Amino acid sequence: MSYANVDGLNTYYETHGTGDPLVLLHGGLATAESWAAQIPDLAKHYQVIVPERRGHGRTADADGRYTYRLMAAETARLLDTLGVSAAHLVGWSDGAMVAALVAIDRPELVEKIVLIGQYFTPDGAAPGVQALLADAVAMTAWARESYAALSPDGPGHFDAVTAKLLRMWREDTGIPTDELARITAPALVMQGDGDFVTVEHSAHVTRTLAEAQLAVVPGTSHGLPMEKPALVNQLLLDFLGGEHPPQLIPLVTP
Repeated sequence: MSYANVDGLNTYYETHGTGDPLVLLHGGLATAESWAAQIPDLAKHYQVIVPERRGHGRTADADGRYTYRLMAAETARLLDTLGVSAAHLVGWSDGAMVAALVAIDRPELVEKIVLIGQYFTPDGAAPGVQALLADAVAMTAWARESYAALSPDGPGHFDAVTAKLLRMWREDTGIPTDELARITAPALVMQGDGDFVTVEHSAHVTRTLAEAQLAVVPGTSHGLPMEKPALVNQLLLDFLGGEHPPQLIPLVTP
């Protein structure tokens, strides 16, 4: 458990294991603990870095509104500060948006990228998501207890952070297709079949990226990494490890 000064923001991060760097990027209002089921398996093969973004977990809030691009820039600068020249990025929910923007804006930092449970334009949201976003209590109340226990800003600052996040979730228009197409790192797009993102959108994202695979995990929701961790971990290790079985009946032959 450590802190790094990122442009004056005391940013919390954890490291586990040794090997090539692998960065786990949590979802909105989540913390490093959301990756508890992934860290032990991944740390057997990689140096796993788990940061907490501004206003999340043990990292304090900072002045100004939240945007995904701001969070991506701070993530990239954290890696610069830690001396990480390139890493695998695994992002879940908001973390997937952050990971994608790092891959667009700082492609040299990204070896491979995994995008879990995130729509990149508003039309990719599953039915019911917009109604959920309109309900501030439903979107944020689940995180109040963990925020109070961890935040250096104290429990009274929770509403200020959630107001910034809700504005970002409601107003940020995401990443248009032409920008997504700039990602050159090999990608795995993953979601639950009952996720916040439609399967059609994830399929479109997979076709848009230069080199991408799609995984839709049955019987899971937006909490996919916590619901079926053993399967998620195996998919991650198979993709990141680079050892893939030959395709016996490919649609397109080389």
